[in-house]
Amino acid sequence: MVLSLDSLMIVTDLDGSLLDHHDYNWDAASEWLTRLKQHQVPLVICSSKTAAEIIPLQKRLGITGAPFIAENGARVVLSGAHTAPTEPSDAYRALCQTLKALQSHFRFNGFHEFSDAEVARFTGLTLAEASQSRLREASEVVLWRDDEHRLAAFRSALAKHNLALTQGGRFWHVMPAGSGKGMALEQIQQHVAQQEGKARITLGLGDGPNDIPMLERADYAVVIKGFSKTPVNLQRSDTQNVYHTAHVGPHGWREGLDYFLAPTE
Repeated sequence: MVLSLDSLMIVTDLDGSLLDHHDYNWDAASEWLTRLKQHQVPLVICSSKTAAEIIPLQKRLGITGAPFIAENGARVVLSGAHTAPTEPSDAYRALCQTLKALQSHFRFNGFHEFSDAEVARFTGLTLAEASQSRLREASEVVLWRDDEHRLAAFRSALAKHNLALTQGGRFWHVMPAGSGKGMALEQIQQHVAQQEGKARITLGLGDGPNDIPMLERADYAVVIKGFSKTPVNLQRSDTQNVYHTAHVGPHGWREGLDYFLAPTE
């Protein structure tokens, strides 16, 4: 199956997808990134990363000003007018206070409890990147230290505060109920269609359970082989529009684009 580049929009997860899970490079995807830019195919980042992390990355990828989805869909930026935050938002601080109250019932830690150096140590990020990952606006990253069977009770406790829990590639994320990568993608699809006067065909790529809403919303989906213990099972009947890669990270990303768009020369 070969899709046309003319009316396409790529929506991609970062860690473990476009970016290598361990060293965060995207060398294997670089040929496709160049080709997409040549054909003016929009590349929409859809990640658990913060806006403070995504904006500099967009610059390095040459897509400054493109819409993007941050914090698993809790933050949606439709235009390039957004500047990277320099401190955590009030909404985030309030969320952390709610979580602090729940720590008397459940064992977990949030990113706000750690220093930049500590976050860098357990994520593999540089010190600067770790600092950017802690400039959160709408969600919190949680390291679950309790028994797995208590997650259901944690979800219920969060729901009472209008919060939800989603699983990323290696961490849990607490975010406002009703937000997520699928809902965020819908907002961006509507925004782009309004701007261009037509809807674009979407090709989504992701490797973790938190990518499922985005991969189910996209017209075509690439499930990149990942490291999560939880499998990425899509509830789609159009299985011919879904491809599961044999490779991980940017090698899997390239494999998925090769499958749907034909390999680069």
